[in-house]
Amino acid sequence: MPSIIKIIGAASLCLASLAASTSEFDLVILNGRVIDPESGLDATRHIGIRAGRIAAISTDALTGRQSIDASNLVVAPGFIDIHSHTPTPFGQDLNALDGVTTQLDTEAGAYPNYLYGDAIQDHPRLNFGASVGYYAIRMKVIEGRDQPYFFYKDKLATMKGPAWQQVATAEQIEEMRNHLAEGLAQGGLGIGLLLDYMTDAVSETELEMIFEVASEHQVPVFTHVRRGMPGDPAGLEEILALAEQYKTGVFICHITHNAMQGVGDWLKRIDATRAKGIPVATETLSYLAGGTSISADVFRKRDWQAIFNISYEDVQWVETGEWLTKERWDYFAKNRPSGAVNHHYVKEEWLVTALQWPDMMISTDALPAFSRAQFSNPNISGTFSLVLGDYVRDKQVLTLSDALAKMSLKQAQWLEAFAPDFRYKGRIQTGMDADLVIFDANTIDAVADYGTPYEPSSGIEWVVVNGEVTVEQGKLTNAGAGRRLTTR
Repeated sequence: MPSIIKIIGAASLCLASLAASTSEFDLVILNGRVIDPESGLDATRHIGIRAGRIAAISTDALTGRQSIDASNLVVAPGFIDIHSHTPTPFGQDLNALDGVTTQLDTEAGAYPNYLYGDAIQDHPRLNFGASVGYYAIRMKVIEGRDQPYFFYKDKLATMKGPAWQQVATAEQIEEMRNHLAEGLAQGGLGIGLLLDYMTDAVSETELEMIFEVASEHQVPVFTHVRRGMPGDPAGLEEILALAEQYKTGVFICHITHNAMQGVGDWLKRIDATRAKGIPVATETLSYLAGGTSISADVFRKRDWQAIFNISYEDVQWVETGEWLTKERWDYFAKNRPSGAVNHHYVKEEWLVTALQWPDMMISTDALPAFSRAQFSNPNISGTFSLVLGDYVRDKQVLTLSDALAKMSLKQAQWLEAFAPDFRYKGRIQTGMDADLVIFDANTIDAVADYGTPYEPSSGIEWVVVNGEVTVEQGKLTNAGAGRRLTTR
C-alpha cells in the first residue's frame, strides 16, 4: 500500500507540475471580446501568450507573469499598414497609438532593401518591411546616385532629377532588371513602382521588363498607376492588361485617390480581371486629402487644378499646415522641392464606395514624420481609429468584424502568398504571432486632423507586438519588439 501511495503522490505531483507549465504564460489577456475575422470568432475569451505567439485561447481563466484585463474591450489582430512612408522612431510611435503593429512601404519600397528602416532597426516598436523600390534603382542606374529610400541618413530625395523624367536605354533597362532581381533576392516584398511619378520616363519596354521580373520571381507589383483626368481608367487598364499577360499579381495603391468619381467603375474592372484568376488587390485611405511631394510629376507637368478640381487655396504645406497661394506654391516648388503638400479633393462618397468593396484594404499612406516640430499628415495618427469610430460605430458603413478584416486579415492573406511571415499575422488563433490591439469600441475615435496631425486616437488602450506590450493604457512603453519582415 505505501508504494501505491507513493506512486499516486508522485503522479499527482507530476500532473500539478504539468498543469503549471501549461497554464503559466508570459502574458495573458483576460475577459476581452475577441474578434478573429478569419474564423468568425466573436466572443469573450482569455488569451495566453508565450514566446511571442498566441499559445491558448480559452473560455477558462488563464494565469501568466503579466496580465491585461480587457473587460468591455475588443481584442483584435494588430493592424497591418501595408502602405506607409514613415519608418522613423516618431512615426512608429504615432502608428502604435493608432493600433498598428506592422508598418510596410510597398508602394515606394527601398533598394537595397536591407537598408530600409535604418532609423528604427535598433529599436523597432513595430514590425516593418518594404518592397523593392524601383525609383531607387532608377536613381542608381540613370543618375549614378545611391538613395536607398526617400530619406536615408542625411540624404533626401526629390522627384525632379533625370531618374524621374528620362527614358532609359536598352542597356539601362537590362541593368535595372538585374537590380530588381537582386532586391528580390534580398527579401523585398514584391516590386514597388511609382509609375505616376515617372509617367514620361517609363517606356512600354521598361514596364514589360518589370512585369517579367515579377512573374519570374512570383511576386506582385505594387503601383501608383498613371493618372489621367478624373475617372479615366486608362492607367488602371494598362496595369491590369500587363498583370493578365504575365499572370502576375498587382496591387493598386490608394484607389479612391486615383479613381475619384470613377471608383465604382475601377472596382468593377478589377473584379473582371480577378474573375480570370489574376490576383488583384487595392486599398483606400480614410482621410480625404492626398499627400505627396510638391515636385511630383502631376504638379510639375500636368494641369493639376483641372485633374483634382481644386486650386492653390485647397492645398496645405504639410510641414507647417499653411494654406497656400500661388506665390507661396511657386516659392516652395522652387526652394523646397523635397517638401510635401496635402491637397484636399477626395469626396466622402468615393471613400464609402471603396470601403464597401468586399476585399478592400485600409492603409495610411503616411508621409514621413520626424518630430512634433515638423508636421506631417494626420493619416499617421488616426487612420484606423477614424474608420472604427466614424464609419463603423457612427455611420454603420461597415460591421466591426468586416472593418477589422480590412485592417489586418486581408493584408496578411495577400502578402502570405509570397512572404511566409504573414501566414502568422492578421489572425487571433493558436500559433499566430501575438500582434494585438485592444480598444474600446464605444469611445474609439480619431483626434488627429490637418493642422493637428499628431493627436493620439481615443479608445486604443493596449497594443501588443510579438508578445510585448507596446502601448499600455493608452501610453507608449519602452518595448522594441518589432522585427524586419521579408520574403526570405
